Amino acid sequence: MTSAEKPWLAHYAPGVVPTVAAVTESLPNIIDRTVKDFPNAVALDFLGAETRYSELGDQIARAAEGLRKLGVKRGDRVALVLPNCPEHIAAFYAVQRLGGIAVEHNPLYTERELRHQFEDHGARVAIVWQKVAQKVLDLPADLQVSTVISIDITRGLPASKRFAMRLPVKAAREARGRTWGPLPKGAIPWEKVLKSRRISDKVPRPQASDIAVIQYTSGTTGTPKGALLTHANLISNTLQCQAWIPDVKRGSGVVVYAMLPVFHAYGLTLGLTFAMSMAARLVLFPAFDPDLVLAAHKKHPATYLPAVPPIIDRLLKRAAEKKVSLRGVRVGVSGGMALDTSLIAKWEAATGGVLIEGYGLSETSPILMINPITDERHAGSIGLPVSSTEAKIVSRDDHETEQPTGEPGELLVRGPQVFSGYWKRPGETAAVLEDGWFRTGDIAKVDERGFFEIVDRIKELIITGGFNVAPSEVEEAVVALDGVQDAAAVGIPDPHSGEKIVVAVVMQPGAPFDPEAMRATLRENLTPYKVPREIVRLDELPRNMIGKVLRKKVREQLLHGEDQKA
Repeated sequence: MTSAEKPWLAHYAPGVVPTVAAVTESLPNIIDRTVKDFPNAVALDFLGAETRYSELGDQIARAAEGLRKLGVKRGDRVALVLPNCPEHIAAFYAVQRLGGIAVEHNPLYTERELRHQFEDHGARVAIVWQKVAQKVLDLPADLQVSTVISIDITRGLPASKRFAMRLPVKAAREARGRTWGPLPKGAIPWEKVLKSRRISDKVPRPQASDIAVIQYTSGTTGTPKGALLTHANLISNTLQCQAWIPDVKRGSGVVVYAMLPVFHAYGLTLGLTFAMSMAARLVLFPAFDPDLVLAAHKKHPATYLPAVPPIIDRLLKRAAEKKVSLRGVRVGVSGGMALDTSLIAKWEAATGGVLIEGYGLSETSPILMINPITDERHAGSIGLPVSSTEAKIVSRDDHETEQPTGEPGELLVRGPQVFSGYWKRPGETAAVLEDGWFRTGDIAKVDERGFFEIVDRIKELIITGGFNVAPSEVEEAVVALDGVQDAAAVGIPDPHSGEKIVVAVVMQPGAPFDPEAMRATLRENLTPYKVPREIVRLDELPRNMIGKVLRKKVREQLLHGEDQKA
């Protein structure tokens, strides 16, 4: 098969177009059009508290003016350090209205992790979850974060839930502790920003080619860096999602569940852009809790439920335990890691809907491929390239030579959703973009029908629970521990998270080896999903002739039980 051939087009669902229109507008137009066309439709559902599109539009307009008065202008980076909540959506679009660049962060990052990213992007304004705002305020002065806006997400909850959290009982105290923190000194409350008048139409809007988001990713080399996504990239991917479901019309009562964090590329596109473009009810969950999801399902079953396999599995098990029917979920979309075919069967039996697997990367906004919503969907594959997307399998040694059908090689892709490069990293950008083709770093193969399958990864990223983890970042934290001489982090297959992080260490002579104490210290410097599940001891790490640790060899040793666990 050559890149000129596109057998997958014959297997698109009826009505799916081969191409989407070229994008000439920016993200604020998307939300403004929906506000105008469907002002009374529910835009956001936050654990039962509803925000209509007219209300959301007003909040965005006022927040944009508030940020403008604080000095935010076109091209400025604005850090968002927020969980899923209504304010996250309003803040994101307020930044876009000004032509600013939203830099998404995981709010559970440690101070060390946040510092590395702030050092890279240099944002001077941050909009932050109040519970973790102090971490941003405590960043070193040389980072020049001049303005921290604090959001108390409990204000967006229904009155009954806010009251319950104030009750003098243990469960209420624990719930409040998970979601609330006092307003730190030096932070500006979000409510003050919203007291501004609506932004003037005279304030220029961004262009389609402007950068909208810096999405941090471990990329194809394993080094965390910021992928630059333009308004055109994100809107193109939204149009591609819309094209994949031609029978679902905008404003027709679509319900999208945001169980995945919208600071993640997958959650961002399906939640922040696709849902808003469809005038959907976006059901927001601050963190995945199967009981909260089941409660929401009873009222408003999902038309689209984006997830990763561990979430799907947990939701099925909890529904069975509580004897709650999942009937009514129309389409489950799985990404982030391989989807076991047995899970597909369980899900479709429980819901009466379909579960389709897709594939993408932060650098591609992120969706590149997805299975058709027809009987032709191919369990075990990542599906077909979406509209306006080209893909080819090339030799790992010669990117000009395309592999025959069924033969593995590196997957290269091209389309309007492909990013424009990495922030301040021209060399690494050039290494992955070749004549418009993006090197995914994944080894794949394609069958005669055009269905693609991922078979291996060139890059050494660990994908755990749908999140990409750079081994080098984990290793850096482990080597900093007392007594550790060397370390290698690898991903080991795990039925619950796709891969679990296991670190092999070489200890300094005479140093004690206490894996649990080491993991406890690592929790202070790494986000929970980056903390290794296991730490094992080796006498030495395998290396190549120039001294580079061979992680693949380490992984093979651990898989074959050649480690020395404590």
